Amino acid sequence: MTLLVFVGSLLAAMAIGVPVAFALLISGGALMWQLNMFDAQIIAENVIHGADSYPLLAVPFFLLAGEIMNKGGLSRRLINLALSLVGHVHGGLGYVAILASVLLAALSGSAVADAAMLAALLLPMMVAAGHDPARSAGLIAASSLVAPIIPPSIGFIVFGVAANVSISRLFMAGIAPGIMLAIAVTVTWWFMSRRDNVQPQPRRSFGEVMVALREAGFALVMPVIIIVGLKMGVFTPTEAGVVAAVYATLISLLVYRELTWQMLFQSFADAARTSAVVMLLVAAAAVSAWLITVANIPQQVVSMLEPLIANPMLLMAAMMVLVIIVGTALDLTPTILILVPVLMPLVKAAGIDPVYFGVVFMINCAIGLITPPVGVVLNTVAGIGRVSMDRVTAGVWPFMLAQFAFMFLLVLFPELVTVPAQWFR
Repeated sequence: MTLLVFVGSLLAAMAIGVPVAFALLISGGALMWQLNMFDAQIIAENVIHGADSYPLLAVPFFLLAGEIMNKGGLSRRLINLALSLVGHVHGGLGYVAILASVLLAALSGSAVADAAMLAALLLPMMVAAGHDPARSAGLIAASSLVAPIIPPSIGFIVFGVAANVSISRLFMAGIAPGIMLAIAVTVTWWFMSRRDNVQPQPRRSFGEVMVALREAGFALVMPVIIIVGLKMGVFTPTEAGVVAAVYATLISLLVYRELTWQMLFQSFADAARTSAVVMLLVAAAAVSAWLITVANIPQQVVSMLEPLIANPMLLMAAMMVLVIIVGTALDLTPTILILVPVLMPLVKAAGIDPVYFGVVFMINCAIGLITPPVGVVLNTVAGIGRVSMDRVTAGVWPFMLAQFAFMFLLVLFPELVTVPAQWFR
């Protein structure tokens, strides 16, 4: 009954248009009422303690770093580098979008930010070259999903806090699967674009490639600093966020000199607004997480799925199907905050590596960003690229299916995650 009260009140609140953060508070209050222990003071205490987390400080700093990189010219130089490397091959602009997504993912950690940047710069070029607008928009939306997987990842930070799993280990474990996810999109694009009659970009000379590489050099150094620093134990993920923000500011102000003080202030304001949304969700989810534990809901779920615990692979597949369903209606962060407290006891009971589960779970949540009807990244690309939502949805399906196939491949072969993770550790 408690599980029904929690899920029913949450879905009912969201169905009438209540924002997710407040819907979580409503469902928490309903659950407290059901348990005959309603106390507003307990709700307030959990809200405060939910946001009072040192690891979560990484979120505003990485968001700030991403805003400064976009406004300070670092992101644009990475896109130009990708254009100089593969823009001249058949369907090259599609490969540019994929390569640029991987490079940008190592800077921002936000799929929405990367999709917005690529849709603004590359989508008009792809349409002008003769590519189908819907397919091009779908490619950009799908390729941007590597951002929550390749470090630094905002999603991994939230997951690490919610699941009490090492964020540094999640970062290291996400590198190889993120690149493989991009390869899955690349293969799909090759298959779909090989018959397109398009005009490729002119081949850049070796000198032009070197110029593009030199201009993007400072941007390429930042992910190296973060990954090496985390691997060597020089700083924590939270401190890595500070390093990224300071580095991006200094390079944008002193080296590229494209970032004005007004733009810097705007970057702080934009990062603060986005951080406020994330932190409110985390704080509201803390109430639900505490009540889920008090109501013993994880044990109820464990007992329901107990026949699958003996088969971890089958259990993983069942949990991924659940995440797919939830991901069609919720954004990435709410999906993490709602499902992780419920699923982690199952993961531990089945002996599944929490880091491996975190990587596959995050890939699934990322794909949810392009699944209709919500599809935040789909809406972003459609709005910026001025392509109807229906057409973008039609164009993204082949890439989405390829990404789902790759995700279930990870379920069948966990070594694709665990073995590379050992290399980076």
